[in-house]
Amino acid sequence: MNPTINAIVIGVQDMDRAKKFYGEGLGCEVAQDNPAFVSFKMRDGSSGLALYKWDALAQDAGVEPKGSGFRGVTFNYYAPSNQDVDATLELAKRAGAKIVRPAENAKWGGYFGYFSDPDGYLWKVVSTSNG
Repeated sequence: MNPTINAIVIGVQDMDRAKKFYGEGLGCEVAQDNPAFVSFKMRDGSSGLALYKWDALAQDAGVEPKGSGFRGVTFNYYAPSNQDVDATLELAKRAGAKIVRPAENAKWGGYFGYFSDPDGYLWKVVSTSNG
């Protein structure tokens, strides 16, 4: 089996807040909007992103909804330039994200920073360009 990731579904505590963050704040286009589920149409070539109520998603997976901290996963956005990294981090901050690692030059030659969305999911914004 060589799986394809068609959609990433994240559990959120506050559906309205998360929908506003991703939709209005980051500019993701809403594809489906249901009371317990919202999906976004992402840029061509990207997997879809969906929001599900935290407890309902845990129940769907058959696990307990309790637990916090590092979830062992990050989302990565590859920006065309260093300036786009800075602009994306600023956009996320204005939308309600917390900048957890300001943009900096990486030892491997790229440029990156991290933000967390209102539910604590980590997003790495990275550029491999030289400017």
